[in-house]
Amino acid sequence: MRAVVTGAAGFIGSHLCEHLVSRGDEVIGVDAMTDFYEPALKRRHLAGLLGHDRFSFRRGDLLDLRLAPLFATADAVYHLAGQPGVRGSWGAEFDVYLERNVLATQRVLEAARDTGLRRLVFASSSSVYGDAEAYPTRETVRPRPVSPYGVTKLAAEQLCETYRTVFGVPAVSLRLFSVYGPRQRPDMAFSRLVAAACAHRSFPMYGDGGQSRDFTYVGDVVRGMREAALSPWSGVANLGGGCEVTMNQAIALVGRLAAPVRVTPGRARPGDARRTAADITVARNAFGYRPATDLRTGLAAMVLVEEVSRRPGTREEPVAGRR
Repeated sequence: MRAVVTGAAGFIGSHLCEHLVSRGDEVIGVDAMTDFYEPALKRRHLAGLLGHDRFSFRRGDLLDLRLAPLFATADAVYHLAGQPGVRGSWGAEFDVYLERNVLATQRVLEAARDTGLRRLVFASSSSVYGDAEAYPTRETVRPRPVSPYGVTKLAAEQLCETYRTVFGVPAVSLRLFSVYGPRQRPDMAFSRLVAAACAHRSFPMYGDGGQSRDFTYVGDVVRGMREAALSPWSGVANLGGGCEVTMNQAIALVGRLAAPVRVTPGRARPGDARRTAADITVARNAFGYRPATDLRTGLAAMVLVEEVSRRPGTREEPVAGRR
């Protein structure tokens, strides 16, 4: 399969590109290499792909690139590019979220319509639910985001649905639930937690630790994305990890895997939902999605990568096992 991956240098995007290449797909990765976090980390994410005969990279902004020539020969486009982060989406930065999450998605959809693209897989977010009305949360629950980030992801998802129903663009929107694993963005909770444990530093925690998430391992997510692209099904589906865990439970687990964690408590941040839990029935029935990596295995992979990264001259990333 020939694929285009936007946001290819990011956390999930780089794992997706590696997975697609490992399955024999030809991949064009696209990324603007924005400075939301250190671009050197993104370049490192791509280090194992550059030079591979089934991978090529295009640096550019989706608002500026000519997308039709990129999409014209693709069997599938995986649209992961966007401005991440709940907490940074308030105030003056909202313009950036609007451009990178909504306007960029509209350009992708226009190109998909014009080229007759066979499959479009959009990375949506559980943030569209906010504080959901029911748990585990089904796709039929009314979205009510509690952050501007969630609003922009919902708007982009609705654009995908609109182009699907009006123009027949074969779009799949996958609502991702708290994705974690090696290469997770440095601002995210598990990345900060594992780094703090391995360095014997205190971990600043937002909230009382009772907040819970349906944590989903990145390897399961990228497998689900490819399965969705190969399926004839289209629409909106949750991708969750199958296990809801509190931050206090995750902190205790990392303490057993690495070192006991000293927590510096802080106030909950605006826009953080209290709880998430995914009902994955739609994804399971539509394209066979079944998360296979438990939290202990996934966190152990993150701890090992963090420990290895502290050894001079070592970049190797182990692969998490299966339960």
